[in-house]
Amino acid sequence: MDRPWWVFSPLTILVIFLCLFPGLSQADIYKYIDSEGIVHYTNTPTSSDYILYIREKSARIKARSIFRAYDSIIQKAQAKYGIEFSLIKAVIQAESGFNPRAVSKKGAKGLMQIMPDNYKTLSVSDPFDPSQNIMGGTRYLKRLLNRYDDKLPLALAAYNAGPEAVDRYGRIPPFKETRTYVQKVMTLYSRYKNI
Repeated sequence: MDRPWWVFSPLTILVIFLCLFPGLSQADIYKYIDSEGIVHYTNTPTSSDYILYIREKSARIKARSIFRAYDSIIQKAQAKYGIEFSLIKAVIQAESGFNPRAVSKKGAKGLMQIMPDNYKTLSVSDPFDPSQNIMGGTRYLKRLLNRYDDKLPLALAAYNAGPEAVDRYGRIPPFKETRTYVQKVMTLYSRYKNI
């Protein structure tokens, strides 16, 4: 019996789905054929009747490569400004999640989320250029560490909320976002130091 053109096999539907929604395909796919011959696909098998059908590409390998993609630039920034590699990396992860095209609601751009008002003083002409952004962001972080006598939590608070806010309160400002940010960077910094 001929099928109408719009009736697809389960495999065809699965392939179309995975192509249209690649972000959702990051899991192993299991297959099961029930007693009526109906084919079932899932990424969360509910019984031992399911067999592995498609193996996920390792997300860990991809994540590792993202985390290491800018290491050579970070090393140059470390050498130039004397800021620890693990600290620069922690700021990048907290600011942009290693996305060089990131743009915040307030207009900060790139890996270290540099505000347009700071481009000139940080020698940044293209905030989406990873090298310019990391060098500029590290230069800014160095300025803040100098301003706050190497008190890292204050420098990080100023990086997030601006030095005016830190100066006004004389401590980490009582902003939830800033306090969360400082804690996040300090945690990431500690992790990167121990890798």
